[in-house]
Amino acid sequence: MFVSSDCSAQPDFKSCTLLMPAVSVGNVGQLAVDLVISTLGMSKVGYFYTDCLVPMIGNNPYATTGDNTAELCINAEVYALPSKQLVVLQIRSPFIKNKYRPFCQTLLSWVESCRFAKVVLLSSSHAYQRSDQQLFGTPLRYLLSPAVQKTDEELMQKLNWRELEKIAAFPGVNGDEKVLYIPGSGITKLLFTESCSKGIQMIVLLKFCSEGDNIPDALALTDYLNEWLQLTGNQQSSSSPTKSSRWKIPSSWKLIFGSGLPPALF
Repeated sequence: MFVSSDCSAQPDFKSCTLLMPAVSVGNVGQLAVDLVISTLGMSKVGYFYTDCLVPMIGNNPYATTGDNTAELCINAEVYALPSKQLVVLQIRSPFIKNKYRPFCQTLLSWVESCRFAKVVLLSSSHAYQRSDQQLFGTPLRYLLSPAVQKTDEELMQKLNWRELEKIAAFPGVNGDEKVLYIPGSGITKLLFTESCSKGIQMIVLLKFCSEGDNIPDALALTDYLNEWLQLTGNQQSSSSPTKSSRWKIPSSWKLIFGSGLPPALF
């Protein structure tokens, strides 16, 4: 459940857009959310208390001065930017085994109680497990729940975005029955299907990728998001070969690959 940083008042999230990542291959969604929070200078308004995530604690990942470096962060925190009606739930640790479904149920109950306008889920999927038709064109895809198709599907078509293709449920036997297949995407499929059944407006934006240096993937996914929501101005097209340079890299990314080799080894 959501716990506000201000004990005297609960923030009003009505009609806001909730942006969140899936813990998926390459942690691309989480890295993209980091870029949004850091660039927009979003303020922390509380945290999401749950026993479904591995417990963790660390220093402020968005520290800008020595004064705020020692501020602590935990596994699921909520940030807000009222001027853009944007709320962000950042998830920083993996799920405990068999806790996917309880988390999705708790999260969607919170979404309904807060009356969010829509939920945007940033995710990723294994590039090596793409179907033949997914090998062509951009590695970026989207999914729309039925509740949001009436309002956003036309815009997606104007942007020339590609919806995530379904694959045959029984390859080589019956090609008529199609199913969603998003390997490596964590809670993405479960959260999306639950949102569809509950009539929640959900948009999934994802990128096919592989494990490794996933910063370029995160930049591409954030550009993709910005092309639609226009969080920052003068955004380049997601099809551009040059990556956007207007995203502010969080200070915590300096240690994204560790602290290097100790000189004493040589």
